[in-house]
Amino acid sequence: MDEDLLPIGGFARIGRLSVKQLRHYADLGLLVPAYVDEHTGYRYYRPEQAKDALAIGLLRSLDVPLAVIAQVLADRPGALRGVHERLEAELARRRSTLVALERVMADGLPSASVTVVTEPARRVAVTTATASDPSDVGRATSAAATRLRTASPAAVRELIGLFPLDLGEPVTVTVALVSEEPVAGADLDVLPGGRFATATHVGPYTQVGLTAHALLTWCAERRHPVRGPLREAYVSDPATTPPDRLITHLLIPLEEQ
Repeated sequence: MDEDLLPIGGFARIGRLSVKQLRHYADLGLLVPAYVDEHTGYRYYRPEQAKDALAIGLLRSLDVPLAVIAQVLADRPGALRGVHERLEAELARRRSTLVALERVMADGLPSASVTVVTEPARRVAVTTATASDPSDVGRATSAAATRLRTASPAAVRELIGLFPLDLGEPVTVTVALVSEEPVAGADLDVLPGGRFATATHVGPYTQVGLTAHALLTWCAERRHPVRGPLREAYVSDPATTPPDRLITHLLIPLEEQ
C-alpha cells in the first residue's frame, strides 16, 4: 500500500467532510477511495483527492444535487446551468410570495366583491400541462396558454384556466380557448355551464390566489357547496398590459343546494 495514502479519518479532516459522508459518496461512486484493504475493509485516500472532497462540500452548500456534482467533477460543460435556472425560478416565487404577504400585512386578509352568475356551456379547445407542485402552477399555465396562443392566429382569444380546488403534487393544469373550430395540438371539448360565484382580480397573476381565497371564503360563509375546477378567465393580454392592471375573472361552480 502506498505510504502517502491517508486513512478515512485523516482524509475527512483535510477534506472537511464527515466519515459518514465519505462512505456515502463512495457508495455513489462520487468520491471513491484510492485503496480499500480487502482484509479489514479500511478505506484510504490520496491527498490530491482532497480537492474533489472540498469541491463537493462547496457545491452542496450551494444546493447543487449530487448527480450534478458528479458532472462538475467530470468537467461536463454547462453542468450547473440547470441548477442556476432552478434557483432563479425559486427566487422569483419567493419574491412573489413576499409581495403577497406584504399585501396581507398592509390590507388584512383579502376580500372581494362576489356575485352569482349563470354561464352558458361553451365549446373550447383545451390543452394541459403538469406542474411539479403548487408553486410551479404559474409556469405550467403560461406554457399551456402560450401553446394555444401560438396555434390560434385569431386576434381575439378568450382563454380560461382550469385548476383543481385541492392542489396536490403534481398538479394538472388545463387551459381552454373558446373556439368552435379545431386548434392544432388541442382537443375539442365542451366547458359546462351553470351557476358560478365570481369575483374579479386586478393585478399580477401571481396574486390571484388572494382573490381566490376571498371567493372561497364568501362561499363558505354562505354555506354554498362548491365543486371544481376553479376557473380563471383572462381578460387582459399580458403582452401589452402592465402586471398591476391585468384583469382576471375568477369563477367557482356552485352545487345546487
